[in-house]
Amino acid sequence: MWFTCKIKYDKVMEDGLIKKTSESYLVDALSFTEAEARFIEEMEPYMSGEFEVTDIKKTKVAELFESEDSLADKWYNAKVAFITLDEKTGAEKRTISPMMIQAVDFHDALKNLDRGMSGTMGDYAIVSITETAIMDVLRPDLGEKKEEE
Repeated sequence: MWFTCKIKYDKVMEDGLIKKTSESYLVDALSFTEAEARFIEEMEPYMSGEFEVTDIKKTKVAELFESEDSLADKWYNAKVAFITLDEKTGAEKRTISPMMIQAVDFHDALKNLDRGMSGTMGDYAIVSITETAIMDVLRPDLGEKKEEE
């Protein structure tokens, strides 16, 4: 499951002023409790002062397409409709799947989505692509846990 976690903290700006800042992150976890614990564990080393987790909510993500481009610092939410035909009525049925794409800009997001969907056997249509406020995606580091056991 995916969770969007928001954090609020005091950020030191380039001019030296301190500004209250809110950021959102996408966290891969099994529960709200795990999402919050992992999120705090990941964020704590980067925080010098007080911080607060202000919101955690479930987020539907069917597929996540990460980019190898080091300049890809934005996350886009895409809605993709998979198209099937109802055999009885002959009517077209669309099933919407939300997808997250890491990219440099909108055109790069579209290119990365097309690349990620290239092996798809069924018919699909891109319904929308929108930039999100997600700063990064936090996944569990399964390699470390295996080494420890």
